[in-house]
Amino acid sequence: MKKLSVVLIIAILVVLTSASSCKRNPANEKRYDLKGKIVAIEPEKQLVTISHEEVKDFMPAMTMPFKLRDQEFFNLLAVGDDVTATLVVNGAESWIENPIITRQSADTTPLTGVAPAKPGDEVPDYTLVNQDEKEIRLHNYHGKALLITFIYTRCPLPEYCDLMSNNFAVVNRQLEQQPDVYSKIHLMSITIDPDYDTPKVLRSYGAAHTEKYQEEKFDHWEFATGTKDQIKGVAQFFGLRYFQGTDQKIVRVWSDNKWKPEEVVAEMQKAVAGK
Repeated sequence: MKKLSVVLIIAILVVLTSASSCKRNPANEKRYDLKGKIVAIEPEKQLVTISHEEVKDFMPAMTMPFKLRDQEFFNLLAVGDDVTATLVVNGAESWIENPIITRQSADTTPLTGVAPAKPGDEVPDYTLVNQDEKEIRLHNYHGKALLITFIYTRCPLPEYCDLMSNNFAVVNRQLEQQPDVYSKIHLMSITIDPDYDTPKVLRSYGAAHTEKYQEEKFDHWEFATGTKDQIKGVAQFFGLRYFQGTDQKIVRVWSDNKWKPEEVVAEMQKAVAGK
């Protein structure tokens, strides 16, 4: 019996570990007021995860990791603190600056967020709903290599959903040119914003990224949602990016966002070949 191979790229939780190679141009910077509560701190990655309110004229309320360049501030932050800051967006990068902290917690121990799955961990048979309102289960993709990412369609930060969806589109196009491989793989983008990202919204978003629009049948790249509890379960299990072997266990982990579409295509080819 054929077994399931899974390559997982968890877009929304991907962390940035290096500065952009692009030169900063203050004239292109856009600034927004950010207000929320700190839920995780990762000083070694210069990241603070904030459950924030709506950012006016930019993005809805969401829990997101933000880059904080001023290392000295990490000695002052604690999980549970209320924070106001300036969110700066400049081309393909974003960060927060000038944070103002209101202490709400006596616990000053930084947290590292939800521990991601490790090599050897077995992937549960999660149930979701696709863009056609059909129930799907991860274990239904036996015999195929499954590539997964997390997104949300309203995400405006350049380092996250848009980057990953565009890269997925490149992967999809490259694999489409290899029919023998393409017939044995499947791509899946899972939203973490189920209240807004209905199957109808995901269908429109997905068809735009494949550039097939009304002709898209989603035979090889699905877009999935679910209840809040279902999405939370999947998102908490998959913390970063993984390669899962044929026995439904994770065998490889990528810990940054430097992956290239060509690298993912190569991994999918190996998965299909059983290497």
